[in-house]
Amino acid sequence: MLVLLGVLVVVAGFATKRNPLLVVGAAGIATGLLGGLSPRQVLAAFGTGFAASRSVTIFAITLPIIGLLERNGLQEQARRIVTRFAGLTVGRFLALYLLLRQLTAALGLNSVFGHAQTVRPLAVPMAEGAAERRHGPLPPEIREKVRSFAASADNVGLFFGEDVFLAVGSILLITGFVNTTYHTHLEPLQLALWAVPTALCALAVHGWRLLRLDRTLRGAPLGTVARKGRKETAR
Repeated sequence: MLVLLGVLVVVAGFATKRNPLLVVGAAGIATGLLGGLSPRQVLAAFGTGFAASRSVTIFAITLPIIGLLERNGLQEQARRIVTRFAGLTVGRFLALYLLLRQLTAALGLNSVFGHAQTVRPLAVPMAEGAAERRHGPLPPEIREKVRSFAASADNVGLFFGEDVFLAVGSILLITGFVNTTYHTHLEPLQLALWAVPTALCALAVHGWRLLRLDRTLRGAPLGTVARKGRKETAR
């Protein structure tokens, strides 16, 4: 039971808004030491995990590519594209992104979308462009809100969509542990089907929150800034 104290380290770290990488690392070290491992064994476990998950270093390839595309006007082109759709509000756009993210994750295509390759260079500029087309220049706090909602659409879609995929690591881990420990024959399809209602609820709840963002952007402070921006443009 002492090894579960590592979870408290994670909760405390996130509650105090510490660096996530440091929080997870400290929790891993605490869990290993409480589990009876020596410092050398803990370090070896970190090294083994990193070597077995080399895909985490894929950012070293994608980052310079995304940077080169942004330097040559990727975000500006994304803004121009979204302004052509008159009925596409920021809430509707992000709700559509949430749906696509969840569907692709349910098919196991986790890398099709993501923060580095899609949210920052494409989804955020398109969401901001949709908001600016209807409301004019955005105040800094509203711009940050739009960006946070774009990031949340990706997070929620991936988190609840990947559990529907049969070959996701969590489902395989659960079925392997249960079948080995309790001598049952639990199929991955059974767990995946149980994840469908949760995924649908997450889609409905967060989709509703994204659509409510349009009402937030129609608030008084934003409207004042938008009117000022239009007057200055007219002059």
